Amino acid sequence: MPTKIALGAQWGDEGKAKIVDYLTLEADIVVRYQGGANAGHTVKVDDTEFVFHMIPSGIMHEEKACVVGNGVVVDPEALLGEIAELGEKGFSCEGRLFISQSAHLVMPYHKALDKAGEESKTGVTIGTTGRGIGPAYRDKVERTFGVRVMDLLDPNTLGEKLRSAIRAKNEILNKIYGAEELDESAIIDDYIAYGERMRPYVRDISLYINEEIDKGRNVLFEGAQGTLLDVDHGTYPYVTSSNTTAGAACTGSGVGPTRIDEVIGVTKAYTTRVGNGPFPTEMLGDEGDHLRQLGNEFGATTGRPRRCGWFDGPIVRAATRINGLTSIALTRLDTLDTLGNLKVCVAYECEGQTLQQFPSDPRVLEKCKPIYEEFEGWQEPTHEIRRYEDLPAKARAYVDRIADLSHAPASIVSVGPERDATIRVD
Repeated sequence: MPTKIALGAQWGDEGKAKIVDYLTLEADIVVRYQGGANAGHTVKVDDTEFVFHMIPSGIMHEEKACVVGNGVVVDPEALLGEIAELGEKGFSCEGRLFISQSAHLVMPYHKALDKAGEESKTGVTIGTTGRGIGPAYRDKVERTFGVRVMDLLDPNTLGEKLRSAIRAKNEILNKIYGAEELDESAIIDDYIAYGERMRPYVRDISLYINEEIDKGRNVLFEGAQGTLLDVDHGTYPYVTSSNTTAGAACTGSGVGPTRIDEVIGVTKAYTTRVGNGPFPTEMLGDEGDHLRQLGNEFGATTGRPRRCGWFDGPIVRAATRINGLTSIALTRLDTLDTLGNLKVCVAYECEGQTLQQFPSDPRVLEKCKPIYEEFEGWQEPTHEIRRYEDLPAKARAYVDRIADLSHAPASIVSVGPERDATIRVD
């Protein structure tokens, strides 16, 4: 297996964890390179299901190493909780989980500010998860109050940084939002303790990954969220606070772009979105509710119902262009098994014009109406099928058309949450 990136080609929740878990069979190391505990990746192996927020989902393969890169904002409480929960389920992280010393931390005041800020907005509301991700990235870029994993390992430095930060954040919480101030001493004590527990996992990730690639080891980079949530290339301002596209795999792990061989875009056989923002193919009313129930479309992190719609070709074409996708992995095909009629958006109509490409201006996107092609549903179960040629002819025609619209071939088709419910397409 060459060095690969697997990332979301829509608005997140595309089933990346299942695809990463499957691709990990051929990998030696799995790297998470951006985002934070706002991303929920669900993996099901046999009767064991686990929702990952911080740790790469490849950790369920006991012989694989997993890396949390410098581009991730690390919530120590969430991370250590996942390590403990994995241990209870029989999966040890010892000696195979590595955390970048340069990754920034999510602190309690980041969560408090996230919640207070979202609740107080009178204009645009983004619909954040409230996990403190945006405020943590803000501190990282602003540089004044950024706290990194390496600071956890030095109690004196940590205490000095946190006292300054907590006092400044308490001023904002109290005087701007009227919120309760946080306990400075309790936070410092908690994070000194977290540092001691995390110490065995911390290392120079850039050096480690590059040395392993030099040895011929196969590395899989796991993206969080999706392309259309990228802070630069997504439907701004309804985006996340990090770069979710392929370039972030390099900057978020310290690996040069010439070391990447393949980029796989994970996309559902339909489209979903969590939170606010334009969504041209959204299915409203009973139709949307029915697809939501068929796909169990509720957020792994928040439990919020996802907005559901038909497959949107312009979105995935944009993802192919921005990420340089070499192929797509199509998930949730089985969710459509019982539907009699299907639609696929091939372009948009906007104020009398036909748009083949996804518009970067959200004001234009809000005015777009989907131009659909319609397909007859196959109305046969696909969950047990393991060869592409064994799929119903109508299902293959649907997959082929999606690949054509995406400008990238389909390399994988998923027909269920289980690891083996996966079809490789030659």
